[in-house]
Amino acid sequence: MKKILSLTFLWLSSLALYAQDYSDLIQKADSVVQVYFNENSLPGMSVSIFTGDDIIFSKGYGFADIENKIPVDPSKSKFRVGSVSKTFTATGLGLLIQQNKVDPEATIQTYVSGFPDKKWPITVKQVSGHIAGIRHYRGDEFMSDKKYETIDEGLEIFEDDPLLFEPGTQYQYSSYGWNLISAVIEGASGQDFLPYMKTEVFEPLGMNNTEADWADKEITNRVKFYIWRSGQNEEAPYVDNSYKWAGGGFVGTTEDMIRFGEAHFDYDFLDEETQELMMTPQQLSNGESTNYGMGWSYLNHRNTHWIGHSGGSVGGSTMFLINKKHNMIIAYAINRSGVSFNDLHFKLADIFISE
Repeated sequence: MKKILSLTFLWLSSLALYAQDYSDLIQKADSVVQVYFNENSLPGMSVSIFTGDDIIFSKGYGFADIENKIPVDPSKSKFRVGSVSKTFTATGLGLLIQQNKVDPEATIQTYVSGFPDKKWPITVKQVSGHIAGIRHYRGDEFMSDKKYETIDEGLEIFEDDPLLFEPGTQYQYSSYGWNLISAVIEGASGQDFLPYMKTEVFEPLGMNNTEADWADKEITNRVKFYIWRSGQNEEAPYVDNSYKWAGGGFVGTTEDMIRFGEAHFDYDFLDEETQELMMTPQQLSNGESTNYGMGWSYLNHRNTHWIGHSGGSVGGSTMFLINKKHNMIIAYAINRSGVSFNDLHFKLADIFISE
């Protein structure tokens, strides 16, 4: 893989670091983000953009910690990435598929023997594509403050619930399905999920600022998390994401997301066959596309295809997208819940892509 240029704050005075051709575009992108940041009264935000061979834009806006006035640093500030975690986990799963340790068409019980049989069998591929009928959050489960010591403990939340429909007949987004995928990874690899992700995905890809969001541990450079209430940013309530590491439990930087994305521009880490399997949208039994592969969402903008994921967390809103045709990656993260993206990613893409 190409070496990524690591940048911290991008100010107009530092434009000489970049290819001159990008100078005007960088200023325009900065203005677009600044307007978005101000209009939404955000606490803090990190934006990183890769195109060609390097990160060409990487800037922090606002504060990682409002009270202590700690500025956002895109190379260090660790945000809750939410469901972008699914895409990270998908690459961990892809490695096991590539090594013939996981058959995507095999039933879940092949690797998770303790998971109860359902009315219909469900496969690894179906679960990873949200077409297996596994339920999503109910009630206040999204706000859980309970610590789960193991992946198997997290399965107890939903494992006895019936499937919502016959697998393959409907699409129903389910973060709990990715709890099950992390159990598949443990069963197939013989390793605990979090150490596996660290040694097999994060470390090899140089994602040194991506890790599990342990609620009860001090994590260097982890941002403060906020919600919008009564017209101001207030610190978000305490939650413990140990019940959903694989589907929404990691923190990381936008520059680490760029590193992750860049690994999928060639086939040195995941081969072409595996990437095609993971990234190709699945189909329902009626032939309808789900626009979702195995942990990768599929978007179309101006007749070009983007793959990646958005993420929503308690105190976090994140977007990560790759465009292979244009060799572009866009990653941004906000330390507040429920922020509307307003297609910011495509507005930025349009600045740098000329058809």
